[in-house]
Amino acid sequence: MNQFPKLHNAMWPGLVGKGPDAEEPAIDLDTMLRLTAEAEVGGVKFDGVDLFLYNPHTDIDIDDDGLKDLAERVQKYNFVVGSVVAPVWFDGAAMGSQQQRDNFVAAVGKACRIATRLRELGVRPYGVVRIDSATGVGAWNENPVEGTKQIAETFRRAADIAEDYGERLAAEGEICWGGMHSWRAMIDLLEQVGRPQTLGFQADMAHTLLYLLGYNAPQDRIVPENFNWEPAALDEALQTLTAALRPWTIDFHVAQNDATVKGSGSHDKTGRHCLADDPNGKLDIPHHAGFWLRDDQGNLTKTIQHICWDGCMFPNEVMGQPSTWNNILAAMQAVREQHGW
Repeated sequence: MNQFPKLHNAMWPGLVGKGPDAEEPAIDLDTMLRLTAEAEVGGVKFDGVDLFLYNPHTDIDIDDDGLKDLAERVQKYNFVVGSVVAPVWFDGAAMGSQQQRDNFVAAVGKACRIATRLRELGVRPYGVVRIDSATGVGAWNENPVEGTKQIAETFRRAADIAEDYGERLAAEGEICWGGMHSWRAMIDLLEQVGRPQTLGFQADMAHTLLYLLGYNAPQDRIVPENFNWEPAALDEALQTLTAALRPWTIDFHVAQNDATVKGSGSHDKTGRHCLADDPNGKLDIPHHAGFWLRDDQGNLTKTIQHICWDGCMFPNEVMGQPSTWNNILAAMQAVREQHGW
């Protein structure tokens, strides 16, 4: 049985789209940890969790005593922490006013402090700090050249701070974020930042699938309109996409998507995750994960030490069912058995 990559569950599905102003309340961190710990398939359990550094889970200004308590809460379940998400959106943006950009960089700095302290406390052996542009596609479209230039400048400032902490940043590939909303735009941004040792790409199977379809960037679609999802054609399209982005990829989310696109609050058009066994899912999860975890010759890259399940926007009732997490864990284990070591 393969031991790597380690299998993690994301904690932020308990927060995203939930809370006082949403239809459902947030699910607290201890409940998310418990649900994750209770999942088991054939003797295999999750190895750890990835965290969202935002209330009510983890305050971005948490003090050292709070971090020690957090480490103990995670270790109680025999988990480690992998990647953490910096809360860059709430009063910051990588493209915008000077104050917004300063706030963005400050949030990344606070996230790096937390990530580093968790590493020092012995609970975080690997992982990155996740960021995105926190900028809508519509705003970016007003001046794409200057927009990407400004985002790249902000990302370089964030990279400076990450390097001071010995951390790496991963930019999430999701079509709702300006300057990152297509695969070509994403590569252009990464190249303009020019810090591959510090800033890389976070591939999420659900979000990157939508890169193929050119939502928010029709000129960059890879598959034709009225694509019929014939398996060989999908594989060919994903080969093109992953060949371009895999060299930048330092963090990886296993997920499912039905290729529908919705609007959600301040997001531009974007997709939502599906359950691992959703009959409308377009991805063969273990098969297509290999496009990211193996090189063009089919060799394991072994660059990803842990993989994480991302499943935002599931109803609380669904998230409270053991079968939900057992099915997810089974999909994750299948990925590791086919593409692990």
